[in-house]
Amino acid sequence: MTRDEAWKLLTEYNKEEFHLEHAQIVEQTMMYFAEKLGYGDEKEFWGIVGLLHDLDFEMYPEQHCIKGQEIMREAGVDERIIHATASHGYAITVDIKPEHEMEKVLYAVDELTGLIGAVVLMRPSKSVQDLELKSVKKKYKSKGFAAGCSREVIEHGAQMLGWTLDELIIRTIDAMRTFRY
Repeated sequence: MTRDEAWKLLTEYNKEEFHLEHAQIVEQTMMYFAEKLGYGDEKEFWGIVGLLHDLDFEMYPEQHCIKGQEIMREAGVDERIIHATASHGYAITVDIKPEHEMEKVLYAVDELTGLIGAVVLMRPSKSVQDLELKSVKKKYKSKGFAAGCSREVIEHGAQMLGWTLDELIIRTIDAMRTFRY
């Protein structure tokens, strides 16, 4: 599947700018991690997984990570993409455990990119370029801030990767600094 094919499929099921922007942020973050973790030859694949991870969320939020599998199978999408995208709903909506390092990264950064994005919106600069760990940690500790971003999922993702929470946050900030966000 090419990036253009993935985008066409995504925009067939997603119209809201927020969801499309989130998909692209996760796509770029996944591509960054592919390079940094030694999977540069799979960078586009990691990006497509990031782009499609919430394919079903806008139209089928109550069937998230379930309906997406059906949609992708009907579209002839590679089973590896289907498994990877579904695995980010592990222990939430599905029992498909993240196995590959790429799936663990997706699980960890999906919620975290949303939280970092919310922190950035509160900053005078509205930029991730001058964002520091301590600013994210301060907002992270406030359960009412970006309440839809599960701290439990973020922490579980860090554990799956064998990283500290701080390491995951720093690496994700670094990833988000590399693209227009």
